[in-house]
Amino acid sequence: MPIHKITEGPDRAPQRALLYATGISRRQLSQPFIGIASSFSDLVPGHIGMRDLERFCERGVSSGGGTPFLFGIPAICDGIAMGHSGMHYSLPLRELIADSIEAVTLAHALDGLILLTNCDKITPGMLMAAARLDIPAVVVTAGPMLSGRAFGRRLSLVRDTFEAVGRYKAGKISAEELGCLEEEACPGAGACQGLYTANTMACVTEALGMSLPGCATALAVSAKKRRIAYESGRRVVELVKQEITPKKIMTRVSFEHAILVDMALGGSTNTVLHIPAIANEAGIQLSLELFDQLSRRTPHITHLLPAGDYFMEDLDAAGGVPAVLSRLSGLLRPNPTVSGADITEIAAEASVLDEEVIRTLERAYHPEGGIAVLKGNLAPDGAVVKQSAVKEQALKFTGRARVFDSEDQAMQAILGGRITSGEVVVIRYEGPKGGPGMREMLAPTSALIGMGLGDVVALITDGRFSGGTKGPCIGHISPEAAEGGLIALVAEGDTISIDIPQRKLELKVPEVDLELRRQSWQPPEPKIKTGYLARYAKLVTSASTGAVFSR
Repeated sequence: MPIHKITEGPDRAPQRALLYATGISRRQLSQPFIGIASSFSDLVPGHIGMRDLERFCERGVSSGGGTPFLFGIPAICDGIAMGHSGMHYSLPLRELIADSIEAVTLAHALDGLILLTNCDKITPGMLMAAARLDIPAVVVTAGPMLSGRAFGRRLSLVRDTFEAVGRYKAGKISAEELGCLEEEACPGAGACQGLYTANTMACVTEALGMSLPGCATALAVSAKKRRIAYESGRRVVELVKQEITPKKIMTRVSFEHAILVDMALGGSTNTVLHIPAIANEAGIQLSLELFDQLSRRTPHITHLLPAGDYFMEDLDAAGGVPAVLSRLSGLLRPNPTVSGADITEIAAEASVLDEEVIRTLERAYHPEGGIAVLKGNLAPDGAVVKQSAVKEQALKFTGRARVFDSEDQAMQAILGGRITSGEVVVIRYEGPKGGPGMREMLAPTSALIGMGLGDVVALITDGRFSGGTKGPCIGHISPEAAEGGLIALVAEGDTISIDIPQRKLELKVPEVDLELRRQSWQPPEPKIKTGYLARYAKLVTSASTGAVFSR
């Protein structure tokens, strides 16, 4: 085991002395060293409950015969970072997390890992580290938040704060009602209540086989979550003893299972960035086309926020991810999981406890999965839309381009009432390089919905969208504007055609005119020239390849 590098032999007396200084005993020195990578933070609602879960992870590791060592990993709340310069750092944090875990784990020759995570980029960053290091690991996602309550109904973050801003601007609600909503929408610890990116990635993690059954949907405030944290600690010690590493679990088959579950749930479009990035660390290449192929044959069987009205607490009560897997059992193939059970066994033993929350394939909410990949002259390398959150009348959309070179410019126009029905809002220079960092566009999409324009205005961007986005909103346009993609040449008033069923995204401008524009186009100056984001912009690849670092 790697631990021998720092504990065995007379030459390691200095290392043993320093380890004894941490308070461990001679017996603990001979046990497997298990790192608990915790992303606890007072700043992130999804992570504020982790101090409690850390204790249960430690108890499980000790009970299983391992020696736990807790270390910290940074976390950002996308909701707090949304709509200002802070969002530049959200996606780039993913790479920092993977690198941080790699550095601490290898420097201290840890034998195994508990990866305690919850929110948007933290979970994929930790999975990337697990695949890269390939030492036994179990992921514990800290769980969804309970719904808020006010005005006799349940509340959620996106619908009752982000979208409420648009309703307030449109004069539909008062300042007093908005103030009540902002106090009541998020009642405590946990990832935001719908199938946004954090909870989508938790479900993806469980479908990958990297967390214990039930982990994804067990609520942050529940005793069930504590028990899962404890059992995860015990289980990782067993994985060390059995030499079962992440690459034995995260196979091509398991990545396909993760995509199937994502499509069946109607999850966040951010998974099209994260799943390929995790697979890349495992030495597996996943194409955008694979997402679309699996989406076409996977019915959308749940209707959770933001597309529907069900919450994550409803999905948990209906049986969680195991119940979803049971619906998809005919599409699954044998593959191990960290629990010791095969994924097909987990599916076979699960039961669906609410036939409306998790429908049968025959009664699906939509015949295809949640995500569609569009191509055309505007996105020859692909673009992504959450089709399960688009109303039928907006699946085909042709409109006049309103062009903005940043999210901030677009927000000013939207909130200023300068966007009207039938227009296509184009937000560019917000891609991985151009942003830099590929900011999420939840603020403009939510404002459009709140102002009653959600189904009569489309939005396209080389940036990305929150899992809370709904309506005809197409992101990840590749190549991005900063790399000379056609989106950089769109002019005010151009006609843009969107056809989601046919997977088409077209700029209706003659090629001769585009060539003239191309000749006069110049790459923009970098928006940020110092620090981590400047380095990130130089290393990051296209959204179509997961926005990973070039090698």
